[in-house]
Amino acid sequence: MNIRYYFILTAAVLFGTAVYASAQVVGNNGEIIDTTDIYKDRADSLQGTVFVARQAGNYLSKGKPIRTEVISAAGLCKMACCNLAESFENSASVTVGYSDAVTGARQIRLLGLSGTYTQMLDENRPVMRGLAAPFGLSYVPGQWLESIQIAKGSSSVINGAESITGQINLEHRKPTDEKPLFINAAVMSDTKMDLNVASSLQMGANWSTVILGHVSGNIKSFDHNRDGFLDDPAMLQFNLSNRWLYYADNGVQVRFGVRALQDSRKGGQEGYDHNTYTLNELEPGSKTYAPWGSDIMNRSINGYLKVGVPLNEDNSQNIALVADYNYYDMDSYFGATKYLAGQHSAFANLLYQNEVNESHKFTVGLSANADRFNEDFIRRVLAAPEVSKSGITNLVNAGVFGEYTFHAGEKFSAIAGLRGDWYHKNGIKVTPRLTLKYSPFDEIVIRANGGRGLRYSTPLVDNIGVFSTGKAFNGNFDAHTLEDAWTFGGNITYYFPFRGLSNTYLSFDYFRTQFVQQMVVDYEHTPNAIDFYNLDGRRSFTDNYQLDFSIEPVDRFTVTATFRYTNAKIELEGKGLVEKPMTSRYKGVLNLQYATNLNKWIFDFTASVNGQSRVYDFMAEMKDDNGNLIYKKGLTPVYPLLYLQVTKRFKGVDVYVGGENLTNFRQKDVILGSTRDAAGNVVPSKASFDASAIWGPLMGIKVYAGVRFTLWKKA
Repeated sequence: MNIRYYFILTAAVLFGTAVYASAQVVGNNGEIIDTTDIYKDRADSLQGTVFVARQAGNYLSKGKPIRTEVISAAGLCKMACCNLAESFENSASVTVGYSDAVTGARQIRLLGLSGTYTQMLDENRPVMRGLAAPFGLSYVPGQWLESIQIAKGSSSVINGAESITGQINLEHRKPTDEKPLFINAAVMSDTKMDLNVASSLQMGANWSTVILGHVSGNIKSFDHNRDGFLDDPAMLQFNLSNRWLYYADNGVQVRFGVRALQDSRKGGQEGYDHNTYTLNELEPGSKTYAPWGSDIMNRSINGYLKVGVPLNEDNSQNIALVADYNYYDMDSYFGATKYLAGQHSAFANLLYQNEVNESHKFTVGLSANADRFNEDFIRRVLAAPEVSKSGITNLVNAGVFGEYTFHAGEKFSAIAGLRGDWYHKNGIKVTPRLTLKYSPFDEIVIRANGGRGLRYSTPLVDNIGVFSTGKAFNGNFDAHTLEDAWTFGGNITYYFPFRGLSNTYLSFDYFRTQFVQQMVVDYEHTPNAIDFYNLDGRRSFTDNYQLDFSIEPVDRFTVTATFRYTNAKIELEGKGLVEKPMTSRYKGVLNLQYATNLNKWIFDFTASVNGQSRVYDFMAEMKDDNGNLIYKKGLTPVYPLLYLQVTKRFKGVDVYVGGENLTNFRQKDVILGSTRDAAGNVVPSKASFDASAIWGPLMGIKVYAGVRFTLWKKA
């Protein structure tokens, strides 16, 4: 079946299913249960937050002990926000970029480091690990979410030790949502279409469920910069989730759900066929030519269970069980290279919580995590010997943890946590963490936190862009190093009343991450090769400074400004301590929002300025057609990005139009080391071929239009 018609048919089926489901619940007067999650994360996230008539888009939580930025549902609507990767444009804390110019994979950076060092949580369950990490950001539709919580620095030990730079927790739409039907449909000028459906069903007084559906894809791909490679891969994604809540009369909560995903993407040069592609067609003097590209198929299925049991009437004592299973399958081809892999992941957490009184609370528990990788890898590139890996790798850790929380009224709180974990082939590791919060006055909040983080590296998938090169692999590209780092930092926020409002603040924070063990992917040590090696005590650190300001100078007009500066250093073999390449030194974001009376019209404008970064050594001498250096002093240019959206609200319907990257800025020369044959075809024939040296936007200006439909539960 033609992919276009398959896309349309699937969207129609998804839409019809949601309409039918919602029709079963309209007019149902069953009780809406307002309950907290098992970890009480929803209650904590709202504690101390000042609510105004219009929900803030991005704000700093006043009540959280750790410095936490919240992107609300309103904030997620400020952009087209088709997926999680596109949800951070209003945030300077999180920077999102492409891993390469072929696959469309997006990566986040927090505290100047790759998103692999940030623990991703789905309502406090660890997700996007291993094989799921490279494309995971594009598998979470923004319109499925209720909020995103970005916590900087070392976080709670309850969810594991993998948080090094911080945690990002995703709160999905709830089964108890008073919106039996929500639909968001959008289309972009690059022919990408996006459809999201959410349907919350009340199944009596004790049972409720939410169905979440997503389908997206692009009908046509373009090569606007005429480098012979598609600017964005041809994609088609299907995503379906079903979440349930059972709330017993005795207070027992049971949450469970399943999710299934399929994603196909084909990038690079049009006409690429991995079944027939061979290196012979790239040899110098070859009379034939075959397009080079990538062909990736990802499939995933996930199931989880969360059970909370109160042990007394006031719920001051309770036990909870959290279990999660995920299977991820990746079939990927890059030119003549293939990487076929599957990952089974299981996570379990058993904990006991006792709130002794208003001042003292402690949590103790047991946890285990197991990953089983089955990999079949053959690397075939020009001017390099073939390398291969095939087999099964097991990564297991299990441990115990305890966390104590002390509150001295509203002025002071402290959280001290300690984990002891046994890691397969690495022995026992201890992870301490400490969080302090002090508020000498109502207007001032001071925070400090520090601790250790540990995670297993998966070098190839953590750095998926290495496949989009013609370079040889040297070293331990298949080593699952247990990376080890310490992060310390603090924050001071001044909330000052303005015009009788208390949502005006000025905030400053600083964080430092220092590595003890780190897997390094070095593009600069060996010409036309990528070296994988363990940092093994060599120096590597990042310093991150950030200033946030928010104010509402007049009614319904909000101004939010953020500036972030990063000093990232790494000690590379043969170079000593140098600036970490391809890491932006700073980013500034200005967001303006104005809403007319009763929010009938909403205008959103976002401008960002992105600072310089050091390019790889092999890029420093690149010249343009006029013989001028492209990267003066080996640095990328400073570039601005502009976003605009206008929303017209009707009863139950929002219609919006907008534009992204209105400056039309794009990185030039994203495909390095290619030549053209006699027919003018772009041929990635050199060992220096590299499509992963990405520091800026790949797509130019885009415009979009969409509609959001909300059906509210009848009283």
